[in-house]
Amino acid sequence: MVHWLQHETGGLLLLCAVSIAVLLFLIIKVKLEPFIALIVSSLALALVAGLSVDEIVGTALSSKKSLLETGFGGLLGHIAPIVGLGTILGAILERSGGADVLTRRLLGVAGERGAPLAMGLAGLIFGIPVFFDVGIFVLAPLVYITAKQGGRSLVLYALPLLSGLSMTHAFLPPHPGPVAAAGLLGVPLGWLIVFGLICGIPAFLVSGVAWGAWIGKRVIVDVPEEYVVGEEEKVGLTKGEPSKDDVPAKEPEPEPSLTLVGLIIAVPLVLILLATFGTVWWEDSPALPTLTFLGNPVVALTIAVLLAMYLLGIRRGITSAELSDLAARSLRPVGMILLVIGGGAFFGAVVSATGVGKALADTLSDAGLPVIVLAYLIACGLRVAQGSATVAIVTTGGIVAPLVQDKDYSQQHVALIAIAISAGSIIASHVNDGGFWIISRYFNMSVRDTLRTWTVLETILSVVGFAMAALLSTFI
Repeated sequence: MVHWLQHETGGLLLLCAVSIAVLLFLIIKVKLEPFIALIVSSLALALVAGLSVDEIVGTALSSKKSLLETGFGGLLGHIAPIVGLGTILGAILERSGGADVLTRRLLGVAGERGAPLAMGLAGLIFGIPVFFDVGIFVLAPLVYITAKQGGRSLVLYALPLLSGLSMTHAFLPPHPGPVAAAGLLGVPLGWLIVFGLICGIPAFLVSGVAWGAWIGKRVIVDVPEEYVVGEEEKVGLTKGEPSKDDVPAKEPEPEPSLTLVGLIIAVPLVLILLATFGTVWWEDSPALPTLTFLGNPVVALTIAVLLAMYLLGIRRGITSAELSDLAARSLRPVGMILLVIGGGAFFGAVVSATGVGKALADTLSDAGLPVIVLAYLIACGLRVAQGSATVAIVTTGGIVAPLVQDKDYSQQHVALIAIAISAGSIIASHVNDGGFWIISRYFNMSVRDTLRTWTVLETILSVVGFAMAALLSTFI
């Protein structure tokens, strides 16, 4: 049987399908942690496919690295510092009050009629350095007060914000999903930034602005009074004065300027892009090594973090000890994310070693189905089945990576395949997604209303983002 599985395309594809089914069963029914489920299903796939113990986990006498080592270590060595530095940068921006400054300025420029769009832009910009759920926690009070003052449905203001946060979380580094997809497929982050913006911004406009405006007039959700009590003075959106009895423990920190906040967010993106395009535009320039060094994602994010620590922290009265504690606290949730990504990388290494990638490539060639379409459909199926966007991305990336390596695709085309995977990973958020319940709770929506608003928004964001990637892939 093992001999047949190793040499028959149908047998290899069946093995891959069964391993994914086992993975979903362990996550959904057994409630096993996703990274443990990924390891179990990967080991099972490797053993049934006939890979040797030495190849899977190594032995004391073997000098060759095992799939377990290369799978976990190879990808995590690439993305762990990027995700960690991005997390610290987002925490400092949050702690400094940068979100309040950004949102107030956008609201001031947009006025009452443009307030929903302003909230969307705030989510889009602030969502670049911060995790999706952190962005909700920080910006939700601003949505409450804006909706209260505008006298319209909370949905009208919340959906553009959520679309902006979700778009950046799905399509742009340094968020874990797109960084993992880039690492698995071997594409520079610069191209992912370029195509993430090109594909993501239209998706944001359709899902957050157009859909948000339409459904926001039809799903009426009031802002409970307790949501805004004590928040108005804190975020400074009203003319109310704080109580005389409310004496702060220490002098409040000065507010950062909008220019400074924007500069710190832009620094790593610009450096990474310069390094990416430097190899195309300035191939013979003596400045290229410098650009390459500064534009390495780890170096670029380190520069941004150091700037943020000084300009948004120490210079504004935040001590080094407070910054150290802030960094430590911000990194705590990252551990499980990295373990899931590492487990997905191991799964991908096993898929490649078993020959499933070649079997898929042969099947695709016979069926005429483009890799970008297959990548999107697999990611969609995994997302709907088990709810985690990260699991959907790393599992799909592991399956698709061998297909990309066997073809002579350009870096731009591979970046678009990574965008397609990311787009599939966010489709149809529903009750098995933790983000669904965060949004239901924070924006005072019933399950039915959350399905009518947020679930549809995520589906539109996914479909439009993929459509843009697929369209561009036909010209690249």
